[in-house]
Amino acid sequence: MSSDGTIWLEQLPTLIAEVSRRWDLDVGKPYPLSNVSFVAPAAQRGRDVVLKVQWPHSESEHESEALHVWDGDGAVELLDHDERCHALLLERCVPGTHLAVAGADESLRVLIGLLPRLWKRVEAPFRSVSDEAAGWADSLVPAWEKAGRRCDRRLVDAASEHLRHLPSTQGDQVLVHQDLHAVNVLAAQREPWLVIDPKPLIGEREFALAPIIRSFELGHSRDDVVGRLNRLTAELGLDRERATAWTVVQTMAWSFGSKYSDLHHETVGWLLEA
Repeated sequence: MSSDGTIWLEQLPTLIAEVSRRWDLDVGKPYPLSNVSFVAPAAQRGRDVVLKVQWPHSESEHESEALHVWDGDGAVELLDHDERCHALLLERCVPGTHLAVAGADESLRVLIGLLPRLWKRVEAPFRSVSDEAAGWADSLVPAWEKAGRRCDRRLVDAASEHLRHLPSTQGDQVLVHQDLHAVNVLAAQREPWLVIDPKPLIGEREFALAPIIRSFELGHSRDDVVGRLNRLTAELGLDRERATAWTVVQTMAWSFGSKYSDLHHETVGWLLEA
């Protein structure tokens, strides 16, 4: 973890105590899959809620604004927000099981239903896919070299080539969740399934398919990956070629910092063959 992350961890108990007093919370133990931010069940005067204290970084920026835009339509409700402490008070999903446990076919059906509900036409304060892509274009080769050149250079070159034309040729711009997959959708009572953990950007709809196409929890083979690509683009009426290219780009950009990098590189190889 960076020095900023170490400082945040040192401050975290104080931040939790401060927002717990302000919001009158009884906070439980953090969820086991909360790896970046502190996320824990809490009770507020008899109401079941969730407390999320974010580690401030670029991907979590404007999460509260995205939840405000969605206003509970297919996503968890934002109940309160403390900007100074980077704390969110959220609706609790009960039973809270991940969509992935429903199986690949059902997960895709649910995600295809949820995605259009999230694609709102908004602008400020969200960062754009084009801005994000510019950073990836600069960092892809250095990240590959720093990671020990763990994959074939042709995968990096393919992503770099796509980055030369994709950002400037995008279609209609909407709010997209750049990490929406079956583990970021939970079973709930208000609706059967609700989206959590937005990493919001403004960009074309095809970009939002990337994390689903590479979702190895829904099956990891060439047929699985290409099948998800085909079904998502066909049922949502999106451009298959652009969805493929964005998946190659974002998967490579995120792969070198992931413990699943080998799986991601396999996925990109299959997409390039397809």
